[in-house]
Amino acid sequence: MAKDMLELTAKSACAGLLPATIGGITLSEETPAHLTLLAPYKGREAALSAALEAAHGMGFPAPGRATGKAEARAIWFGRAQALLVGPAADAGLAEHAAVTDLTDGWAVVKIEGEAAEDVLARLVPVDLRASVFKRGYTARTELKHMMVSITRTGPKALQIMVFRSLAATLVHDLKRAMEAVAARG
Repeated sequence: MAKDMLELTAKSACAGLLPATIGGITLSEETPAHLTLLAPYKGREAALSAALEAAHGMGFPAPGRATGKAEARAIWFGRAQALLVGPAADAGLAEHAAVTDLTDGWAVVKIEGEAAEDVLARLVPVDLRASVFKRGYTARTELKHMMVSITRTGPKALQIMVFRSLAATLVHDLKRAMEAVAARG
């Protein structure tokens, strides 16, 4: 390598911003190996779901739902779209759907703790209480002024996804809401 050449280092979307714990609420970055958008071709929805089940052990999710487990999950991502989170998409899925790698385009964070729902209640116009928004539920919604995907992954844990370019804004807004909830306690 030439002496005057720069060496580039890959960084995660939230590098230097997370983790953070405020008032018993933890905000951490998740870095799935792959994020792949699946959009079934017209009339191929059932075939895609079967192929996804055979290749990755989960079917295509219904609207507002996620299938699979932490290491391999399919999240409803909009009308006739799902995001495969974790494994590299099996090549056979391309027979039934448009398959697009989005891995480097999104930031993924997890908010966890007894008051995580209280934090998000300050920022999101969706009822995320566990009694209503159960494990495996997901929503495309607005968080303050950003469009996000929120998925319940545990009793007191939610995964939030936003465009990578908005990662710092997301972390800032979540930390401010975490501080406000901690201050009232």
